[in-house]
Parts: sequence; structure tokens; C-alpha cells
Amino acid sequence: MFAASFFLVLVAMGVVLIRAVRGPTTYDRILAVNVCGTMTVILIALAGFLVGRPAFLDLSLVYAL
Repeated sequence: MFAASFFLVLVAMGVVLIRAVRGPTTYDRILAVNVCGTMTVILIALAGFLVGRPAFLDLSLVYAL
């Protein structure tokens, strides 16, 4: 379940990065970079659960701050 979630977040991050590069306006690009940062926090937390190290959740919260 977590592996599928990790893969889907990676796919969504790829789509967001495409929007960051090809965004029609500057605001679209800024929003896409912000969403990419949020997805990075989610990926760190999911990676922690996948490898059995829940301490990664703390790391993801620190990254979010």
C-alpha cells in the first residue's frame, strides 16, 4: 500500500515539475514549486514507513518547517 502511494506521489511530482517548466504564467510556476516541496515532505514520510524507520517522519516535519 505504501509502495503504491510512493509511486503515485512520484508520478504526481513529475506532472507538477512539467507544470513548473511549461507553466503559462509565473504564478503557475511558483505554485508548482510550492507543491513540489510539499510532495517532497510526503515522500520523505512515506520512505520512512517503507524502510521501517518512523524517525523519517521527524525529518519530514523538520524539512517542512
